[in-house]
Amino acid sequence: MTELKRTIKEIDADIEATRAALADVHGSETEVYARIVGYYRAVRNWNKGKREEYDHRKMFAVPENEAYEITEADSACECASPARVTHPAAKVSASRAAGFEKEGRWELFSRKTCPNCPPVQAYMAKLSMRGKTIDVDTEEGLAEAAKKGVFASPTVIVYDESGEESARCHSVEELDAVFASVTA
Repeated sequence: MTELKRTIKEIDADIEATRAALADVHGSETEVYARIVGYYRAVRNWNKGKREEYDHRKMFAVPENEAYEITEADSACECASPARVTHPAAKVSASRAAGFEKEGRWELFSRKTCPNCPPVQAYMAKLSMRGKTIDVDTEEGLAEAAKKGVFASPTVIVYDESGEESARCHSVEELDAVFASVTA
């Protein structure tokens, strides 16, 4: 194998040539889309007021030093189809024999500004099962949601008589699939 020896002058010339090439790099403009009033639109097409609102948004990240348990229910959402909520429904029907409706409980994580929360709240109020609503707009509610890996509202966590989580639901349709066997 032949060893290639270069002088410092040659190396410096290569470095300068590389710097010159990098200085002449021109990328393409990046189009940023964001949701502002219910749909996604290019940020550059927003009016002055909406643009200012966007500039005031704060980005957040979950601190790396805090542990959050992410459950199967928080994986890629396929919840548009209630038929896909069969696993939790099976657990609920198995729990029914042991007095699920009397001994089980639920927790509803909601927000005051959540448009999907009122129907879920009304559904939960009709059940004879005990439960509580947790407002994630409060510091305590947000901490509780983070502790349980809740990333959206509404989220209903259903616990069986032994206190184990048996289902997570995000809509009335999913609640119907879970509680059909209990309320039937």
